[in-house]
Amino acid sequence: MEAWAAEWLNLLLRWLHFVAGIAWIGSSFYFIWLDDHLRAPDHPGDASAAGGELHGEVWSVHGGGFYRAVKFRTAPAVLPAPLHWFKWEAYATWLSGFGLLALVYWYGAGVYLVDPSVADLAPGAAIALSAAFVAGGYIVYDALCRSPLGRNERALGAVLLLLAGLLAFALCNVFSGRAAYLHFGAVLGTIMAGNVFFVIIPGQRRMVAALARGEAPDPAAGLNAKRRSVHNTWFTLPVLFTMISNHFPMTYAYQWNWAALIAIALAGALVRSWFVARHRGRASPLPLFAAALLIAAVAAAVAPRPGVASGLAKPQRSAVSDIDVREVIRERCAGCHSAAPTHPAFPAAPAGLELDTNAQIRAAAARIHQQTVVSRIMPIGNLTGMTEAERELIDRWYGATEPGSR
Repeated sequence: MEAWAAEWLNLLLRWLHFVAGIAWIGSSFYFIWLDDHLRAPDHPGDASAAGGELHGEVWSVHGGGFYRAVKFRTAPAVLPAPLHWFKWEAYATWLSGFGLLALVYWYGAGVYLVDPSVADLAPGAAIALSAAFVAGGYIVYDALCRSPLGRNERALGAVLLLLAGLLAFALCNVFSGRAAYLHFGAVLGTIMAGNVFFVIIPGQRRMVAALARGEAPDPAAGLNAKRRSVHNTWFTLPVLFTMISNHFPMTYAYQWNWAALIAIALAGALVRSWFVARHRGRASPLPLFAAALLIAAVAAAVAPRPGVASGLAKPQRSAVSDIDVREVIRERCAGCHSAAPTHPAFPAAPAGLELDTNAQIRAAAARIHQQTVVSRIMPIGNLTGMTEAERELIDRWYGATEPGSR
């Protein structure tokens, strides 16, 4: 019953996280687009009934009508009502994401967070490190932004890229590959949400408070909020990758998984930079080419190599029967992948993969080989202690079942 409740909580939190993330990133992308498409107003003196100096305007058509959006250089002369805020999307995304982190990687630390082959940590120590990485990431980032370095965007970007590389390396040498990738995204997501909660919204509140007192708002608050919003947009595509990365063990199970993570994250940031530049007019295709080269390099690096990917010696390829492999699967895999799992963490077979019969095992031969021999991520955390001899046996069996081997 406990596993069933955890599974439903996982579903509901993941659904909320997905919906809130769409709302947050969608509005973020829209406002970046809006800012980059502002043009000098056709009638500079027309600042609506609220008064004030216009910074720019943009016309658009959608939903069967025309829209005119204007942006004030600092603020209108009169506080408008109602005034719409964009914050709850960010808060809901972070809160639901933190709930998922706690449910999957803290509650299930022994299964998903700790990999003894990477670092033999006690679950409590691993959870403490997880929390430290997530909180510490924002603290370091915010300190850099508030330091003199923060006034030089290029220098700050270079330092942040270096620190991101160190973060990826540290995470991949402490946690399981899957958990490391997720935590990399969690650190970036926490920075994004922290920017909204600690910088962007407070700055906007100060501007609103000044207007309410009949004073001219300090433009520095708006400029700082804009700077943090731009930082957030660079992080969006890397974060979205980490959200789906658990489906692609070919990346996080790679020997140099931290390097693959940095390359893919950098590719995402480059793609986003191209879109931002494109909003402003003509954009150089170089960021797209660089991103494509990075992705191609990772794809080539993680590609399986016969006789190398598994890391297993193959002096001879004697035949292996289905019965032999079924015994290994029963002992090492069927505790989870069964119509009636015996592992307490799984109320149903993960990914719906059941391996109870010879027919089911043979139908899933490619998946079994990929997960146990090529990527070696299964059994997860090697909880059931699959041996090298058993992996070699599966490798020989799969070689005999491939159509090209007959």
